[in-house]
Amino acid sequence: MNDRDVFINCPFSEDYQSRFEAIVFAVIRSGFTPRCARENDDGAEVRIDKICRIIAESRYGVHDISKTEPDIESGLPRFNMPLELGLFLGARKWGRGQSKKKTLILDRTPHRYQAFISDIAGQDIHSHGDEIGRLIGEVAT
Repeated sequence: MNDRDVFINCPFSEDYQSRFEAIVFAVIRSGFTPRCARENDDGAEVRIDKICRIIAESRYGVHDISKTEPDIESGLPRFNMPLELGLFLGARKWGRGQSKKKTLILDRTPHRYQAFISDIAGQDIHSHGDEIGRLIGEVAT
């Protein structure tokens, strides 16, 4: 596990791109190395295996679970971010040598996450109000 690596778990959609870039900026500016599933485009590597590998290699995690609206075409929400948050928390709890992991969980507004992922109600969730400046501030602290 690298003490400078930060696993970034957020949407990769076009409408979230500026927020993703803000998180990457804040991580780099704070002296850390951003990591995410986009870092290696290898079609031979199964995506969930890649995500698990990066989680195992990263001491820190930034998880933005704010994008949970239903998809226009399917009518279903995308729950990749809560899934990856669960993988990170599970690695911290049960992974050999992973107990020193630290994570920042972000959402748009306080307590909104309780409507769709109430099991993390005991966690300290930070809200960014969907504002890039606040998002940078939360990640940089």
